[in-house]
Amino acid sequence: TTHDDPLLARDLARLLVERQAAACVSIITNMVSVFHWEGEIQSEDELLLLIKTTAEHVDAVKAIIEEHHTYEVPELVAIDGEVLHQPYMDWVERSLV
Repeated sequence: TTHDDPLLARDLARLLVERQAAACVSIITNMVSVFHWEGEIQSEDELLLLIKTTAEHVDAVKAIIEEHHTYEVPELVAIDGEVLHQPYMDWVERSLV
């Protein structure tokens, strides 16, 4: 997901990890998004939150984002990894409820 506020992005990341919906959230700064919104092309400085979780926890992540994100239409994109480092996935699974 993306966010335009660094403090709120950090709060959202912390909430996802505290609730054990995500094992880790990486926040990438200095990103610019260009998009259509309300009939115009918009440009915003944003942060990208990479949320590490499992397929079983995607609904929990989605619920937290829908409840706590400030965007009217928050981004939620799930990527099903074809190549996964098993020790990392073992850690992810141990970190989740």
